[in-house]
Formats: sequence, structure tokens, C-alpha cells
Amino acid sequence: MSIFTLDFMIRALLAATLTGLMAPAVGTYIVQRRLSLLGDGLGHVAIAGVGLALMTGHAPVPVAVAICVVGAIAIELLRQSGKATGDVGLAILFYGGLAAGVLMAGIAGKGAGTLSQYLFGSLTSVDSTDLKVVAIMAAIVLACSLGMAPQLFAVCADEDFGRSQGVPTRIFNILIVVLAAITVAVSMRTVGLLLVSAMMVVPVATSSNIVLGFKKSLVFSMLIGLFTSVGGVTCSYYLDTASGATIVVLAILVYMASLPISSFIQRRHRKAPQEQPAEVFPRAEEHESLEQAKNYPAMLHGDHVDYLHNGHRHAPHGDHFDEH
Repeated sequence: MSIFTLDFMIRALLAATLTGLMAPAVGTYIVQRRLSLLGDGLGHVAIAGVGLALMTGHAPVPVAVAICVVGAIAIELLRQSGKATGDVGLAILFYGGLAAGVLMAGIAGKGAGTLSQYLFGSLTSVDSTDLKVVAIMAAIVLACSLGMAPQLFAVCADEDFGRSQGVPTRIFNILIVVLAAITVAVSMRTVGLLLVSAMMVVPVATSSNIVLGFKKSLVFSMLIGLFTSVGGVTCSYYLDTASGATIVVLAILVYMASLPISSFIQRRHRKAPQEQPAEVFPRAEEHESLEQAKNYPAMLHGDHVDYLHNGHRHAPHGDHFDEH
């Protein structure tokens, strides 16, 4: 029987497509901020939302989104105020959310089996209402992730430099964690709360092995997420395996396949002759906007970001760029 003749599989494929595009789009900024485990922490907060929904008799997805967003904002505000480090904030997300979710599910008389479909995903049980919620949330997340890409990247790559250019870094930092919270909560019906972090990180890591530059990496990671999500659902149907786990395993296999490609690209760059002399890199004030200043390919270098120009690395330093 063809997969496209079954209504529940068509809904599963559509939900997986939206998740495959949404998760890497947000994950690109999460990885840049070195918060790769943020998805796991937010997943545990979403469990608290699911427990609250079960206890009050409401739909789990909207409640989980609301609770996850509130928790993400609270932790980010604590981090910005200096009252909690990133590690402490993530620990609060992990343990507090998990404990609260299990406790409320128990009060509601629901066992671990009820929570498992949200922990590990249940694509085949996605109904029309779930699909509409996923579609609306995905549209919001993708519009923000792509439409505000220059500002979000500036905050993630070099917050001090972004602030010096007039970017409201506090607001955009909150926006990033809100987008991550929405992505995690919505994805609990597709890949599951315990596995969604992998879809936010692995495609981004794979993309960085193959392409250079922020824009290329963003687009390529979304394409990888789309391929692994749709491919994972298809494989799970014919192999009779869990869809969420199959999606993540396929994403990891694609990452492993990208490693020799990455080594080949690095060898080519090392052997490539630098025939042209380095030109003076434009000063920051010569750029009309932050987006124009960020048009050069970016690469992580220790605790900062270098921008490639004529084969040479340059890092923002005050009102100019220094060659590294």
C-alpha cells in the first residue's frame, strides 16, 4: 500500500516537513550561542505543560507552548540579570520541568504511557487540529528566523559588536529562546520532547561540515532537516519503527557521512594558493547597515567570530576589523 493513500501518513509527512524546516532554522542560532542543550531543557519544561494540560483537561500542545515560552523567558531574564548562569538555568529547566510534569500527570491519573507519546513523538496520531497548530507555529518561527536573520546572527555571533551597532540585544536574546521554546513544544508530536534537540543541532553541525558562511549554513541545515524528517517518516513506515527515533538516527547518519566531505574541503582550502594580496578590510562605519557588514562568510574562532575576506580572517574590534 502506498504511503500517500493513508490520511494519517499524509498528516505525518506534513508535520515532519514543518518540523524539519523549523528546528534547524532555530537551531542555527542556538548552536551559535553555544546552547546546544537548550532544547533538552525546554523539552523538560514542555513536559510540565503536558502535565498541566492533562490535569486541567485542556489540549496539550497549546498549554505546552505557553508554559515553555514562559519558562524560557524567565531563565533568559535571570541569565541577563546575572542571577543565574547558563548552566544553572538549564539545570532548573531540566529537573523542575520534569518533576512538575510527572507530578501533575500523576495527579490527573495518567501513567507513564500517556507521557511517552510526547516524550518520544507519535507522528501517526497527529490529527487535523494538531497539524493546524504546527503549521501556524512553524510559520511564525520561520518568519522570525529568516526575516530577522541579520539581527539574530549578530546577537549570537558577537553580542558586543551587535550592541555597538544599535541592535537591541536584550530583546533579540529573548526572541531566540522564545522561538526555541515554540519549536520544542510544537515538535513533541513529531520527534518527541527527548529527541527534538537533536533536530535543532545535528543538521546545523552537518551543514557546518559542508558549507561556509552563515546564510549558506542556515539554508543548507534546513534542507538537511527537511530530508531527514521526511526520509525518517518514510523509513519508519516501511520498517515499522518509531518515527521520531528513525528521524534522529537518519540525521546522525547524514552527519557521519558529511565528515569525510568536511576533511576533503579542509584539505583543499589548505592547499589552495593565496595569489592575491590581502586588501584592507572595510571599517565598520563604512557599512550602511549591520546586514551589509555581515555579508562576509563567518566562522567561529575560539570565543569570537571571524569574517572571511579575500581568503583572510578578520574579527570586529571596536569600530574596525583586525586581521587574524
